[in-house]
Amino acid sequence: MPANRPSRSTPLRHGLAVVAALPLLALTACGYGSQAKDDTANQKVAAGARKTDGLDTVKIGYFGNLTHATALVGRQQGIFQKELGGTKAEYATFNAGPSEIEALNSGSIDIGWIGPSPAINGYTKSGGKSLKIIGGSASGGVKLVVDPKKIKSLKDIKGKKIATPQLGNTQDVAFLNWAAEQGWKVDAQSGKGDVTVVRSDNKVTPDAFKSGSVDGAWVPEPTASKLVAEGGKVLLDESALWPDKKFVITNVIVSQKFLKEHPKAVEAVLKASVETNRWITAHPDRAKAAANDQLASDTGKALPADVLDPAWNSIRITDDPLAATLKTEAAHAVKAGLLDRPDLKGIYDLSLLNKVLESGGRGPVDAAGLGSS
Repeated sequence: MPANRPSRSTPLRHGLAVVAALPLLALTACGYGSQAKDDTANQKVAAGARKTDGLDTVKIGYFGNLTHATALVGRQQGIFQKELGGTKAEYATFNAGPSEIEALNSGSIDIGWIGPSPAINGYTKSGGKSLKIIGGSASGGVKLVVDPKKIKSLKDIKGKKIATPQLGNTQDVAFLNWAAEQGWKVDAQSGKGDVTVVRSDNKVTPDAFKSGSVDGAWVPEPTASKLVAEGGKVLLDESALWPDKKFVITNVIVSQKFLKEHPKAVEAVLKASVETNRWITAHPDRAKAAANDQLASDTGKALPADVLDPAWNSIRITDDPLAATLKTEAAHAVKAGLLDRPDLKGIYDLSLLNKVLESGGRGPVDAAGLGSS
């Protein structure tokens, strides 16, 4: 596990939540994700506003998930558009990390909110040339939820069927690592062993749990809260396994090409991200409502209160990318046999984030030895 270290994360009084991907809207022509609706006054470019870096648009990607609350709230409140001035903020939503990475690589988006595993995979597969992690967004919000009639304690997990969202995704790696630490053997690729790992889309896991085809799930919010609503019990919160209960679940990434050519635009988006996180922390109830409103716009369906409220309590918003925990998550994937030992040197470029933080009187965050030289 990573050593304890200072963090810029701030717990919300009412929290936020890590969630599974929600259904997409109609696919865009590029086929990567859905074009999020642009139907509020907050998205309008102010008359006479000067363009940032001379750009007409900056294209921002995110998931329709509470894990991506910074993007949801920043968009809904018009904070990104305000910082970009006369440059229009355009948005696309995704339901899987690989499709967002593909969109970033193709130039269909410029900047995105994404989990650690796809960021690691995207960086390593490109030989370190595709992206940079430029900021943090969220920590926590992942839980092991079980059927209390079948599983009374952690040792009862052995021999049971446990769902994770996807082979090699962040939660899958975390569960495989935890199972190994219990002394249980599981073949990572097939999911068979002392525990049976069932790779199940978060959209269908609640039904699988209700039908009894899985006995529990290691999942992000709000899937965890949906399982609880179906009679499940939280047996373990993953944050309990980490120093200071902090581990990265969402980061901000940018195309290296866009970062090199348009640093002022990137800085504007990071400034908006930091401002959004400050606003979320200062106004948690209003932020929760704003995030749910944007979810309703993006996915066609808001989360009900009995799912939204506990999910919202599960996450911490953070400007710090918690780089030491990403390094540890990568090591877990290597140990599980799901990733060749990666060279992550240079995956972070936190120079613009630290410039923004320091302009607000705050100290810098660090890249845990994985920053750009």
